[in-house]
Order: sequence, then C-alpha cells, then structure tokens
Amino acid sequence: MDATAQTTRILFEQFSPWAINLFYAFGYAAIACFLYGCYVQVRKYRRGQPDASWGQLAARFGDMARTMLTHRTLKRRDHAAGAAHAMIFFSFIALFVGTATITLEVDILKPLFGITFWKGGFYLLFSLVLDLAGLGLIGGLLYMMYRRKWMALPKLDYTRPDRQPGDPDYDRSAYRREDWAFLWTLILIGITGYVLEASRLVWLSGDAGVWDSRFWSPVGALLAHSLMGLGLDASGAGTLRGGLWWFHGLLALSFIALIPFTKVKHIFTASASLMFRDPLAGRRLPKVPETQEAAGYEAITDLTWKNLLHLDACTKCGRCHEACPARTVGTPLSPRDVILSLREFANHALSASSLPDKAELSIHGKGPGQVFMETLWSCRTCLACVEICPVAVEHVPIIVQMRRKLVEEGEMEPILQKTLQTIHKTGNSFGESKRKRGAWTKGLPFPVKDARKEPVETLWFVGDYAAFDPRNQKVTQAFARLLHTAGEDFGLLLDGELNAGNDVRRVGEEGLYEHLASSNIATLEGCEFKRIVTTDPHSFNTIRNEYPEFADPALRGLFQIEHYSTVLLKLIQSGRLTLKKRLSHRVTFHDPCHLGRFNKGYDAPRELLALIGCTLVEMPRNRDNSFCCGAGGGRIWIPDPVGMEKPAQNRMKEAAGLPDIDVFVVACPKDLTMFEDALKTTPGCEGRFVVRELIELIAECVEAADPAPAAPAEAPALA
Repeated sequence: MDATAQTTRILFEQFSPWAINLFYAFGYAAIACFLYGCYVQVRKYRRGQPDASWGQLAARFGDMARTMLTHRTLKRRDHAAGAAHAMIFFSFIALFVGTATITLEVDILKPLFGITFWKGGFYLLFSLVLDLAGLGLIGGLLYMMYRRKWMALPKLDYTRPDRQPGDPDYDRSAYRREDWAFLWTLILIGITGYVLEASRLVWLSGDAGVWDSRFWSPVGALLAHSLMGLGLDASGAGTLRGGLWWFHGLLALSFIALIPFTKVKHIFTASASLMFRDPLAGRRLPKVPETQEAAGYEAITDLTWKNLLHLDACTKCGRCHEACPARTVGTPLSPRDVILSLREFANHALSASSLPDKAELSIHGKGPGQVFMETLWSCRTCLACVEICPVAVEHVPIIVQMRRKLVEEGEMEPILQKTLQTIHKTGNSFGESKRKRGAWTKGLPFPVKDARKEPVETLWFVGDYAAFDPRNQKVTQAFARLLHTAGEDFGLLLDGELNAGNDVRRVGEEGLYEHLASSNIATLEGCEFKRIVTTDPHSFNTIRNEYPEFADPALRGLFQIEHYSTVLLKLIQSGRLTLKKRLSHRVTFHDPCHLGRFNKGYDAPRELLALIGCTLVEMPRNRDNSFCCGAGGGRIWIPDPVGMEKPAQNRMKEAAGLPDIDVFVVACPKDLTMFEDALKTTPGCEGRFVVRELIELIAECVEAADPAPAAPAEAPALA
C-alpha cells in the first residue's frame, strides 16, 4: 500500500486537552473581538444619512467581483504595484480558503458526521497549493516594503500640504507605523508558517508517510533540509515546533481580531466601496433632498453611510494625491488628506457608544480632523482623483457638499461671490445683457435661426465663454460657418439661453444652479429639435448628465447632446464637409476634463486631427490622465495666489518638453482662455508653439461642398 495514501496532518498533534481548549479559547476571543469591531463599524455607518445606492445588487456584485479578480483599477498607471498586490491578494485568498477547509473538517464535518477528506491526494495537492501561495504572499509583501523604504515615492509621503510642521496631524507618522506593522505582521505569519512546517517535517522524519511526501510542500521541505544541515535533530525540531506553533497561531488570531480596527479592514470596505460605486460620481452631483433643512455638509453626521464607507475604503495609496492638479502646483489640497481627515474625525466622533454634542461634530475648521476652507476652494473638481482611485472613493461629491455649506455661510472669495451674483442677475458670468448673447452672429454672412420660434434639426447651446469672450467668439463664428457649409439646419436660444450651471453647481451654489437648470430646461422644452450640440464641454456635461434629473420624466430623452467634435467628424465622414487641404502641423492635444475624463470623449478629436493631416504627439498626461487647465470647479472666477504656479502653466511646461510641436490644440472655450494666457506667462514657452482651437484648424481645411442653401430666416434682434 502506498505510504502516502492516508497521509494527513494532525492539527493538534501531541497537544494535551488543556492546550487544545486554551487555543480554542483564544480563537473564540479573537472572533468575538472581530465581531465587536464589525458592530462598531456598522454602527458608525448607520449614523450617516441615507444613500440611494441600493438596487441592482447582482449587477453591482458582478462588477465588483470582476474588478477585484482582474485588479484592473490597481494596475492602471502603476502596473508593478498592481501585480504585487495581486500576488498578495490571491495568495491571501488561497491561504484563507485553506484555513477554512481545515476548519470545515476538524471543527464541523469530523466531530459531527465522522467525515474526513483532508488526506491522501487531496491533502498533498492542498499542501502544494498553499506552499506556493505563501511564497506569493511573501514576495508581494517584500516588494511593497521595497517601494515604501527604498523607492521613496512622493505619493507615499503622508506629509500634508494643508498643515504646518508642529501641527498634531502634520506628518501622520501613525499611518506609517500602521503600514509597516501590517506588512511585518503578514510577513511574520508567512515566514513562521514555513519554519513551523519545516520543523514538523524534521520532527516526523521517521514517519515514511510524512517524510516521503515532503516535497509536496517544496518550500517547507527545502527549509527542513537546511535545518537538518545546521544540526537540528528530531527532538530539537519537536521543541521548536511546539513554541513556534503557539507564536504563529496567536499572531494569526491577533491579526483576525484587529481587522476591523486597522488598515486590514480595507479587505471588506474596499470591496463594498467598489460594489456601491456610482459610475456618474462627480459627473452628476446629488440634489439636495427636500427634507434637508440646509444645503451641504456641516457635520460628520451629514455624510451618507456610503460616504463614511468610502472614508474607510481609502488605502492611502496616494494615486489621487499624485494626480491632483491643485496639489501639484502647491495649493493646500490633497484629495487623500481630505478623505483621511474626515475618516479620523468619523472614527473619533462616531465610533463611541454615544454621539458627542452637535458643536463637536462640525467638519469645517482648523482642528484635528477638520478640513480648511482654503483646502476646499483649491479643488478644480476635475475628477482626476475619482477616476484614478482603485477602490472607487468619491472625493469630489464630498468636497462639493462641503462647499455648499461654505456658500450658504458666505465663506468664499469676494470675487467669486460677486460672480455668482452677476450670474443670478444677468444669466451669464460676464455680466453682459442677455440680449447680447447672440451678438457674435452679426459677423456671419447668413442668418441664424431662433430655435424658440421655428423648428430646427440641431439646437446649438453656445455657453458663456463661446458667446461673450472676444477670442472665443472667433471660434464660435468658425463653427457656425462649418455648420452652414454642411447644410446643417441649426438654431440658437439667443437671449433665452442662460449659463448652463455646470461650474456654478461645482462651486457649491446649488440654489442658483437649480434656477439656471430649470430655466434652461423650460426653454428647451418649448423648442422643437432633434439634437443638441455644444462647443462647451462644461455645458455638455451638465446637460447630458444632470438636466434629466430636473426635467419631466417623459421629456428626459430631450437632452441628447453631442460635443462639436463628434458632429464635425460625422459631417466630414459623410461627405457633407469636404477638406480643401491637409495641414502638416506637428500638434499635441489637451483632453478637456469635462469632455474626456467626465464623458470619455477621447477619440473624435484625435480622428479629426488625423483627417486634416496633423501629426499628433501625445502629452505624457493624456486621455483619462489629462492634467486640468485649472478652470474647473469655478476656479476660473477665482484668482490664484500671486507667485504660485497655475495648472495651465504646469501644462505648458509639459508641452514645451515635447519634440518640435507647432500647435497646442484645445477643444474647450475655457481651455483656450487659460492656455493662451499661460503660454504668455510661462517662462521659456512663448514662441515655441501656438494655442489653437480644433475648430479653427478644421475651418482652415474645409472647402464648401456647394450645399443646399439654408432656408431663409429672420436675423435675430440683437442689442
């Protein structure tokens, strides 16, 4: 009979009954501690406000499972870290399943039903898989240690940009200690597991069933031979095994007990965060519930349970910190630090058995765990943080909710307050008369329809900068000529159009946003058209993603909107616009946040550049990693501190590092304004290239294809 046919491992081999009972006592205590910690966490979340993220749980679970199994969010822009985490994750899962398998037989099936399966071929395969899993775990952990200690990555530096040296939460050294404790604990569990296995093999080397099958545990077997080579005999191995068994077991039980109280809980919170992620987070901001007395978040209890879950899901990986344009140029904002501040505050205020007084729950201020007003106003709401977060933390919606409270209290830059008042009074951020919104059409050799008075195929929502800014008006006129050349039946809202409100909402002025959105929606509902087009990605985003929530459900299909890049691409591909010539420019293209990262509009502008003959040299930070121009979140209305680099200047330096480009191409009116200014003020950049709107390049190439003349229409009344 094969000596390995009944090979197994007796879990409590040669343990006395009192020792076994003592181990189970420790085990039950660890489980009790774990369950109590889970209760404390759930109680904390229940103290938050309701959230509408329930529903479609099966689909949500499936998406979460795919994300975790593929590690797709962890591998993006840091493949080495993602691969190392995958090694740790899958090895940990294998070891956990292995431990659960042993528990199933030893504690349930064998004592209750006399069933045993952990032996023979199954046991040998089990040993091989777990031995290799332990190797993967240790390898992944060692790489993570190397990253933290020797690579010295800036994103893993927890020093805060919004605090000064000497402040109690300036460097967050406790987080570094926790990180290292987590890594060393798992390393020790893995290493002691191997030494324990090796000492058992030496101890039982006289048992053929054990010794002959030793290489089914290859790491343990090699280590056993090494120990024997160092002079360890069976008796010494038995003694070593006894002490190490308790050390390894108690260390593992302590790890389990502390999961809800340490970084380890991200195993659960990150999974839940991914499961309840909002695919439109930041693109579509939440409405203020009718039952809510005040707008925004003032106290930690104003956050929803999902917000509180996001705070715990953060693993401090620093990807948002690294991607944030505000942090890059030196403002007192790190998205990671906002989340960690709120987490610290929530753990202090909401984990106790009873809530503190209301005055102690405010998350605004200068105290530990509170968030500074200057920090919140530094945000460009560009979604770089939300887009890169591997565990789906939604930073921007939380920041905007906190801004809503600041706006309600009037705590903002005076110039921003004046701009909001101007928008409320005139419907635009330039303070111009509504009747001047269509003044740019005077320079056109053809009339433009008033879509409020007659049906049109395409309704063009122009936007403030495209309508009122003199430089952008030239681009707007060029787009109108392209539509006319293509024979497109289009019209405008003229003085019936108000600021779309995208940036007003992201400033935090929800009341004004709802007024603007409702007014525009009422105007649109009174028009007859088939589609909306805009040259403004900011207007594009809010009309596409937010207006439907404010409209009659029966009319939500009205808001089918396209950015001009997709419209022009179709017109050229269909032959309605023909190209007179091809350009030979070497260009780079800046992806606008609200077209690219917000709405995945990456391809059409690049296809247009290829069609007109331009050679595209991609920016190092492109597509979903594009660097914000700095105008978003209302920051175009707020002056940057004197002497501080602007995001647009940082972007100009990046472009200047590209080989021999002629044109820096944009596809957004605000980008045109920000980057033309930055080109003039960034040392060493002026004269290297020019900033042009994509529309201007296309207009340069287009030849009139003798389209059918547009139907006559009265010229709009202009001031």
